[in-house]
Amino acid sequence: MKLLVLALCVASVAATIDWDTIVPEDGDDQKSLNLPEEPKEEGRIANGNLAQPKQFPYQVGLMVHLQKKNALCGGTLISNQWVLTAAHCTDSIDSADVYLGAFDRTNRKEQGQQVIRVTKKDIIIHEHWNPVSVQNDISLIKLPKPIEFNEYIQPAQLPKFSVFFSSYSGVNAIASGWGRTGDSATSSTDKLQWVQVPIMDNSDCLTYFGGSVRDTNICINTAGHKSTCNGDSGGPLVLADNSNTIIGLTSFGVKYGCEVGWPSVFTRVTSYLSWIFINTGIYNA
Repeated sequence: MKLLVLALCVASVAATIDWDTIVPEDGDDQKSLNLPEEPKEEGRIANGNLAQPKQFPYQVGLMVHLQKKNALCGGTLISNQWVLTAAHCTDSIDSADVYLGAFDRTNRKEQGQQVIRVTKKDIIIHEHWNPVSVQNDISLIKLPKPIEFNEYIQPAQLPKFSVFFSSYSGVNAIASGWGRTGDSATSSTDKLQWVQVPIMDNSDCLTYFGGSVRDTNICINTAGHKSTCNGDSGGPLVLADNSNTIIGLTSFGVKYGCEVGWPSVFTRVTSYLSWIFINTGIYNA
Protein backbone atom coordinates (compact mmCIF):
# COMPACT_ATOMS: atom_id res chain seq x y z
CA MET A 1 0.00 0.00 0.00
CA LYS A 2 1.38 3.37 -0.96
CA LEU A 3 1.93 5.93 1.80
CA LEU A 4 0.51 9.39 1.34
CA VAL A 5 2.94 12.12 2.30
CA LEU A 6 2.21 15.80 2.69
CA ALA A 7 4.04 18.80 1.32
CA LEU A 8 4.21 21.19 4.24
CA CYS A 9 2.58 24.19 2.61
CA VAL A 10 -0.53 25.79 4.10
CA ALA A 11 -3.18 27.70 2.20
CA SER A 12 -4.64 30.87 3.64
CA VAL A 13 -8.05 31.13 2.02
CA ALA A 14 -10.48 32.10 4.81
CA ALA A 15 -7.96 30.64 7.29
CA THR A 16 -8.54 27.09 6.03
CA ILE A 17 -5.90 24.42 5.57
CA ASP A 18 -5.19 23.07 2.12
CA TRP A 19 -3.55 19.65 2.41
CA ASP A 20 -1.67 18.93 -0.81
CA THR A 21 -1.28 15.15 -0.61
CA ILE A 22 1.44 13.64 -2.75
CA VAL A 23 1.76 9.92 -3.52
CA PRO A 24 5.44 8.95 -3.71
CA GLU A 25 6.66 6.46 -6.29
CA ASP A 26 7.55 3.87 -3.66
CA GLY A 27 5.88 3.86 -0.27
CA ASP A 28 5.50 0.16 0.49
CA ASP A 29 6.57 -1.81 3.55
CA GLN A 30 6.17 1.01 6.04
CA LYS A 31 6.33 0.86 9.84
CA SER A 32 3.09 0.65 11.79
CA LEU A 33 1.85 4.06 12.84
CA ASN A 34 1.19 4.58 16.56
CA LEU A 35 -1.18 7.54 16.65
CA PRO A 36 -1.47 9.49 19.91
CA GLU A 37 -4.89 9.50 21.55
CA GLU A 38 -5.01 13.30 21.58
CA PRO A 39 -2.77 15.72 19.68
CA LYS A 40 -0.91 18.07 22.00
CA GLU A 41 -2.16 21.63 21.80
CA GLU A 42 0.87 23.33 23.28
CA GLY A 43 4.12 24.01 21.46
CA ARG A 44 5.46 25.88 18.49
CA ILE A 45 6.37 24.69 14.96
CA ALA A 46 4.99 21.57 16.69
CA ASN A 47 6.30 21.80 20.25
CA GLY A 48 9.22 24.16 19.73
CA ASN A 49 9.99 27.70 20.89
CA LEU A 50 8.95 31.26 20.20
CA ALA A 51 11.75 33.07 18.37
CA GLN A 52 13.07 36.49 19.30
CA PRO A 53 13.27 39.38 16.83
CA LYS A 54 16.61 39.25 14.94
CA GLN A 55 17.28 35.68 16.13
CA PHE A 56 17.06 34.20 12.62
CA PRO A 57 17.93 37.06 10.24
CA TYR A 58 18.17 34.67 7.28
CA GLN A 59 14.55 33.52 7.69
CA VAL A 60 12.24 34.39 4.81
CA GLY A 61 8.45 34.22 4.75
CA LEU A 62 6.65 33.61 1.46
CA MET A 63 3.01 34.36 0.78
CA VAL A 64 2.60 32.80 -2.63
CA HIS A 65 -0.28 33.82 -4.85
CA LEU A 66 -1.96 31.27 -7.08
CA GLN A 67 -5.03 31.65 -9.29
CA LYS A 68 -7.63 30.86 -6.63
CA LYS A 69 -5.77 30.88 -3.32
CA ASN A 70 -2.75 32.04 -1.35
CA ALA A 71 -0.33 29.75 0.45
CA LEU A 72 2.25 30.29 3.17
CA CYS A 73 5.80 28.95 2.82
CA GLY A 74 9.26 29.71 4.14
CA GLY A 75 12.64 30.33 2.60
CA THR A 76 16.24 31.22 3.34
CA LEU A 77 18.14 34.32 2.29
CA ILE A 78 21.53 33.22 0.89
CA SER A 79 22.75 36.55 -0.54
CA ASN A 80 21.62 40.13 -0.99
CA GLN A 81 19.46 39.07 -3.95
CA TRP A 82 18.72 35.32 -3.72
CA VAL A 83 16.28 33.24 -1.65
CA LEU A 84 16.37 29.45 -1.44
CA THR A 85 13.08 27.59 -1.02
CA ALA A 86 11.18 24.45 -2.03
CA ALA A 87 10.00 23.83 -5.59
CA HIS A 88 6.53 22.82 -4.40
CA CYS A 89 6.14 26.32 -2.92
CA THR A 90 6.85 28.12 -6.18
CA ASP A 91 5.48 25.69 -8.76
CA SER A 92 2.66 27.29 -10.81
CA ILE A 93 2.48 30.50 -8.76
CA ASP A 94 1.66 33.87 -10.28
CA SER A 95 3.57 35.99 -7.75
CA ALA A 96 4.79 35.98 -4.15
CA ASP A 97 5.35 38.41 -1.30
CA VAL A 98 8.80 37.89 0.21
CA TYR A 99 9.03 38.79 3.91
CA LEU A 100 12.51 39.74 5.12
CA GLY A 101 13.55 40.63 8.66
CA ALA A 102 10.16 39.59 10.03
CA PHE A 103 9.21 38.21 13.44
CA ASP A 104 5.48 38.93 13.43
CA ARG A 105 4.69 38.46 9.75
CA THR A 106 1.25 40.07 10.12
CA ASN A 107 2.65 43.37 11.43
CA ARG A 108 3.62 45.39 8.37
CA LYS A 109 4.81 48.22 10.64
CA GLU A 110 7.21 45.95 12.51
CA GLN A 111 10.70 47.37 12.86
CA GLY A 112 13.13 45.76 10.41
CA GLN A 113 10.47 44.02 8.30
CA GLN A 114 10.53 44.40 4.51
CA VAL A 115 8.03 42.91 2.05
CA ILE A 116 9.05 42.57 -1.59
CA ARG A 117 6.79 41.38 -4.43
CA VAL A 118 8.27 38.95 -6.97
CA THR A 119 6.68 37.30 -10.01
CA LYS A 120 7.13 33.95 -11.75
CA LYS A 121 9.87 35.39 -13.97
CA ASP A 122 12.00 35.86 -10.83
CA ILE A 123 11.80 32.15 -9.92
CA ILE A 124 14.08 29.29 -10.99
CA ILE A 125 12.65 25.83 -10.29
CA HIS A 126 14.93 22.81 -10.52
CA GLU A 127 14.63 21.43 -14.02
CA HIS A 128 14.10 17.89 -12.70
CA TRP A 129 11.52 18.77 -10.04
CA ASN A 130 8.97 15.96 -9.80
CA PRO A 131 5.80 16.88 -7.88
CA VAL A 132 4.64 13.25 -7.78
CA SER A 133 7.74 11.83 -6.11
CA VAL A 134 8.69 15.15 -4.41
CA GLN A 135 12.15 14.76 -5.91
CA ASN A 136 14.48 17.74 -6.48
CA ASP A 137 12.23 19.91 -4.30
CA ILE A 138 14.28 23.08 -4.58
CA SER A 139 13.92 26.49 -6.21
CA LEU A 140 15.48 29.94 -6.19
CA ILE A 141 13.89 33.38 -6.04
CA LYS A 142 15.78 36.40 -7.34
CA LEU A 143 14.82 39.65 -5.66
CA PRO A 144 14.21 42.55 -8.09
CA LYS A 145 17.23 44.43 -6.72
CA PRO A 146 19.91 43.78 -4.08
CA ILE A 147 18.89 44.50 -0.50
CA GLU A 148 20.99 46.08 2.22
CA PHE A 149 21.91 43.87 5.16
CA ASN A 150 21.26 45.07 8.69
CA GLU A 151 20.73 43.60 12.15
CA TYR A 152 17.36 42.16 11.05
CA ILE A 153 18.38 40.84 7.64
CA GLN A 154 21.47 38.67 7.09
CA PRO A 155 22.15 35.73 4.76
CA ALA A 156 22.61 32.14 5.84
CA GLN A 157 25.82 30.42 4.83
CA LEU A 158 25.89 27.62 2.28
CA PRO A 159 27.80 24.47 3.25
CA LYS A 160 31.35 24.26 1.98
CA PHE A 161 31.98 22.05 -1.03
CA SER A 162 34.46 20.16 1.15
CA VAL A 163 31.60 18.76 3.27
CA PHE A 164 29.61 17.67 0.24
CA PHE A 165 29.54 14.08 1.43
CA SER A 166 28.69 14.78 5.07
CA SER A 167 25.55 12.96 6.20
CA TYR A 168 25.16 15.16 9.31
CA SER A 169 23.74 12.09 11.07
CA GLY A 170 23.48 12.70 14.84
CA VAL A 171 24.18 16.42 14.48
CA ASN A 172 21.74 18.92 16.00
CA ALA A 173 20.00 21.37 13.68
CA ILE A 174 17.42 24.16 13.94
CA ALA A 175 14.24 24.42 11.88
CA SER A 176 12.16 27.59 11.89
CA GLY A 177 9.01 28.99 10.34
CA TRP A 178 5.48 30.35 10.69
CA GLY A 179 3.72 27.03 10.13
CA ARG A 180 1.03 25.43 12.25
CA THR A 181 2.03 24.99 15.90
CA GLY A 182 0.54 21.49 16.14
CA ASP A 183 -2.04 19.12 14.72
CA SER A 184 -4.87 20.83 16.57
CA ALA A 185 -4.06 24.26 15.10
CA THR A 186 -6.34 25.38 12.29
CA SER A 187 -4.02 27.99 10.77
CA SER A 188 -0.43 29.14 10.69
CA THR A 189 1.07 31.26 13.45
CA ASP A 190 1.79 35.00 13.30
CA LYS A 191 5.08 34.91 15.18
CA LEU A 192 8.20 33.03 14.11
CA GLN A 193 8.85 29.68 15.84
CA TRP A 194 11.86 27.37 15.98
CA VAL A 195 12.86 23.94 17.19
CA GLN A 196 16.19 22.16 17.72
CA VAL A 197 16.24 18.57 16.49
CA PRO A 198 18.79 15.81 15.76
CA ILE A 199 19.50 14.69 12.20
CA MET A 200 18.61 11.07 11.45
CA ASP A 201 20.63 8.70 9.34
CA ASN A 202 18.91 8.23 5.98
CA SER A 203 18.92 4.46 6.45
CA ASP A 204 16.66 4.91 9.50
CA CYS A 205 14.42 7.38 7.66
CA LEU A 206 13.99 4.86 4.84
CA THR A 207 12.26 2.46 7.22
CA TYR A 208 9.44 5.01 7.48
CA PHE A 209 9.18 6.38 3.96
CA GLY A 210 10.78 3.73 1.77
CA GLY A 211 11.88 4.92 -1.65
CA SER A 212 10.41 8.38 -1.08
CA VAL A 213 13.61 9.29 0.78
CA ARG A 214 16.70 9.58 -1.39
CA ASP A 215 20.32 10.62 -1.00
CA THR A 216 19.15 14.14 -1.89
CA ASN A 217 17.00 14.24 1.26
CA ILE A 218 17.83 14.78 4.91
CA CYS A 219 15.57 13.73 7.81
CA ILE A 220 15.07 14.90 11.38
CA ASN A 221 14.11 12.87 14.41
CA THR A 222 10.82 14.21 15.78
CA ALA A 223 10.97 12.56 19.21
CA GLY A 224 8.99 14.56 21.75
CA HIS A 225 6.64 15.60 18.93
CA LYS A 226 9.06 18.38 17.90
CA SER A 227 8.67 18.84 14.18
CA THR A 228 8.00 21.10 11.24
CA CYS A 229 4.37 21.44 10.17
CA ASN A 230 2.11 22.83 7.44
CA GLY A 231 3.24 26.31 6.43
CA ASP A 232 6.92 25.63 7.14
CA SER A 233 7.58 24.33 3.60
CA GLY A 234 10.74 25.63 1.98
CA GLY A 235 11.99 27.00 5.28
CA PRO A 236 15.49 26.53 6.67
CA LEU A 237 17.18 23.72 8.53
CA VAL A 238 20.51 25.10 9.79
CA LEU A 239 23.31 23.63 11.86
CA ALA A 240 22.90 24.41 15.55
CA ASP A 241 26.52 25.57 15.90
CA ASN A 242 25.92 29.31 15.46
CA SER A 243 27.35 29.20 11.93
CA ASN A 244 23.94 29.73 10.29
CA THR A 245 24.84 27.05 7.75
CA ILE A 246 21.79 26.01 5.75
CA ILE A 247 21.69 22.23 5.23
CA GLY A 248 18.01 21.53 4.51
CA LEU A 249 14.77 22.93 3.09
CA THR A 250 11.49 21.74 4.61
CA SER A 251 9.91 19.40 2.05
CA PHE A 252 7.36 16.83 3.28
CA GLY A 253 6.02 14.73 6.13
CA VAL A 254 3.51 11.96 6.72
CA LYS A 255 -0.14 12.88 6.11
CA TYR A 256 -1.28 11.68 9.55
CA GLY A 257 0.05 14.77 11.31
CA CYS A 258 3.05 16.72 12.56
CA GLU A 259 3.08 15.30 16.09
CA VAL A 260 2.82 11.56 15.45
CA GLY A 261 6.56 10.91 15.72
CA TRP A 262 7.41 10.25 12.09
CA PRO A 263 10.48 12.00 10.64
CA SER A 264 10.20 15.26 8.76
CA VAL A 265 11.95 15.22 5.40
CA PHE A 266 14.02 18.05 3.90
CA THR A 267 15.78 18.73 0.63
CA ARG A 268 19.51 18.17 1.29
CA VAL A 269 21.26 21.40 0.31
CA THR A 270 24.69 19.80 -0.15
CA SER A 271 23.24 17.78 -3.02
CA TYR A 272 22.47 20.99 -4.91
CA LEU A 273 25.52 23.19 -4.30
CA SER A 274 26.58 22.97 -7.96
CA TRP A 275 23.05 23.77 -9.13
CA ILE A 276 22.91 26.79 -6.82
CA PHE A 277 26.31 27.99 -8.06
CA ILE A 278 25.37 27.59 -11.73
CA ASN A 279 22.22 29.64 -11.28
CA THR A 280 23.44 32.29 -8.83
CA GLY A 281 27.24 32.27 -8.78
CA ILE A 282 27.08 31.75 -5.00
CA TYR A 283 29.28 29.16 -3.31
CA ASN A 284 31.25 28.64 -0.12
CA ALA A 285 34.76 27.42 -0.84
